[in-house]
Amino acid sequence: MAERTDQKVSAVVIAYNDEPNMHGCLESLTWADEVIVVDSFSTDATAEISRKYTDKVFQHAFHGFGRLRNEAVAHASYDWVFSLDTDERATPEVRDEIRQKLREGPDADAYFVPRHNYFLGRRIKHCGWYPDYRQPQFFHRQRMRYTEDVVHESFEVQGRTGYFRSHVEQRPFRDIDHYLQKMDRYSTLRAKAMQEHGVRFRYHQLVTHPVFTFFKMSVLRLGMLDGMPGLILSGLYAYYTFVKYAKLWELEQAEAW
Repeated sequence: MAERTDQKVSAVVIAYNDEPNMHGCLESLTWADEVIVVDSFSTDATAEISRKYTDKVFQHAFHGFGRLRNEAVAHASYDWVFSLDTDERATPEVRDEIRQKLREGPDADAYFVPRHNYFLGRRIKHCGWYPDYRQPQFFHRQRMRYTEDVVHESFEVQGRTGYFRSHVEQRPFRDIDHYLQKMDRYSTLRAKAMQEHGVRFRYHQLVTHPVFTFFKMSVLRLGMLDGMPGLILSGLYAYYTFVKYAKLWELEQAEAW
């Protein structure tokens, strides 16, 4: 358990070609004692916008999300770190809860933060998108480290984990086209990660896995209650699953050639 502390907070952001989100993300972090942006050599105005908010903008080549997050945390000046993605926004309630934790003395070493997600103009309350915890977002940097997976990275905590009551807001996809752009990158990374971990392609995966993904999100996780955005989201995730396994097959074919 973390000790009582009046320490400051380092906010860290990893970024790549996300110019439309940078203002909103960094504006929501102006309360932090320092803001660190690690960019992977964006070709748009991501780095330029970031420098309007902080002089601590660093360039790191992308070798996976886990490694990149660890590299970002390594730049932090303070022990307590708040991690925010470019498509997320730190709400005033999260800011206040962080300050309260530090003022009263943290009761954990790493905290999960729930997220309100929005898609196609609607807050998605089902589909498995709430509370949608990712890795702990507020943590003592000496007691937590990300695993260096290329995508869907995990974490290791030495100590106790806790949960925030307040939420961050996330708009992971501006529209369907943006989803498809991100899906293309993530499905490639995921297929390569599966191959590296010895996962072998099986023909049924092109049918059973996408169908189950749609059923799980729309029925088991009640995505149908989110209306058309929920059904579209379920279908898009099923498509992502199909493409991921199709790319795994493609990698195996290239290896055979």
